[in-house]
Amino acid sequence: MKKQLRYALGEIFIVIVGISIAFSLNKCAEVKKNDAQKTQYLENLKEDIKVDKQHLEQNLEAISNKIKALNEVIPLINTDVPEKLKSHQKLFSSFTLSEFHPKDITYQTMINSGDFKLIDDFKLKAAIEEHYSNYKSILKDYSRQETIHKEYLGNYLINHADYDVMRQGQFGFNNEALLKNILQSMNGSFGIKKEATERGIKSCDSLLVVLNKY
Repeated sequence: MKKQLRYALGEIFIVIVGISIAFSLNKCAEVKKNDAQKTQYLENLKEDIKVDKQHLEQNLEAISNKIKALNEVIPLINTDVPEKLKSHQKLFSSFTLSEFHPKDITYQTMINSGDFKLIDDFKLKAAIEEHYSNYKSILKDYSRQETIHKEYLGNYLINHADYDVMRQGQFGFNNEALLKNILQSMNGSFGIKKEATERGIKSCDSLLVVLNKY
């Protein structure tokens, strides 16, 4: 009887040890898988932010050029100076929009899938969340420019621009007082947009410094 009991206890012990080993192996495999997944997410985040930074730097150059062009053209509007006739190119170059669409696929995937919990470092997690929160205010500042273009500039170009006259080498913009007001509003929004773009570049740099530690 004692032998049978000893044998049964031995079998139970072996089963328990086997289950413990299997559990430990599974746990190690899961940890290894999570670490690999986290590393891949962080690498993808770096690439996304590098793309965003490059886009913002291109925008900053374009916006700075538009501000420069408007600063040269605005004083000519509603005057009779001959230089005004040569300002069409600068004017139309300032009418194009510099858009920004953050490359946030990796971040959104982490949030929507619940994998953001894999980032177990509080400082790193906070830095990532702060960066993508910054994008919200940046996009809000960008939207001001779009509003002016859609609601005011677009309407002006349809109702007050004479393109046949422009082809003949004349100025071609009627109601110059209105045009000047619109251009001044555009210039102000370009300034806001420029500051937002600079904030975005700074935010990208700050997060890249943190990510490069991992």
